[in-house]
Amino acid sequence: MTQQSAPLNAAIIPVTPLQQNCSIIWCTKTSEGVVVDPGGDVDTILKAIEETGITVKNILLTHGHIDHAGGAAELKEKLGVNIIGPHQDDLFLLESLVETGEMYGVQGARNCTSDQWLNDGDTVKVGDIAFRIAHCPGHSPGSVVFINEDIKLALVGDVLFQNSIGRTDLPRGNHDDLIKSIKEKLLPLDDDVTFICGHGPTSTIGQERATNPFLKG
Repeated sequence: MTQQSAPLNAAIIPVTPLQQNCSIIWCTKTSEGVVVDPGGDVDTILKAIEETGITVKNILLTHGHIDHAGGAAELKEKLGVNIIGPHQDDLFLLESLVETGEMYGVQGARNCTSDQWLNDGDTVKVGDIAFRIAHCPGHSPGSVVFINEDIKLALVGDVLFQNSIGRTDLPRGNHDDLIKSIKEKLLPLDDDVTFICGHGPTSTIGQERATNPFLKG
């Protein structure tokens, strides 16, 4: 599936048995891009990169769970790029990816760490496009969201979904923290901000504000 939001393009590739949305995001002006959340199936991701014809500059991680980060070490090695994100509070997850992969049936997972941890208010560039970082703990303690209000796009990982929210029953998850993160960091965004989430279809902030049953009250 390819989604366009000029001056940025995005190709979404489902990976791992958990069908996680790995995204290739690139600046149409510079043809420079990033891979967001390479959870596994690295050969499939590499093929998709080749089809786009872009130059990947970095790997971005929204958080440290296996289906989002399990392939990051291998992809970093093959592309010669850095891993950026998530927040350092997810280091314990990145350091246990091999063990977690065995539990969830994700083949080839390797432990990794970040070359650049992200904090609330930081900025990450994709070509000429800058994304603001929002630290959104709850699904995991180190989850981050990448936001560009000018082009109306956010990359939210497993913080928010269409008509749902991230699960909070995993290690160091916290439901109250997650709801607070969504209400304070995401819902203030404009209605027409589209977000790419970690699983399932894209949605908009306005749609979730109006209809998401987990955000009522």
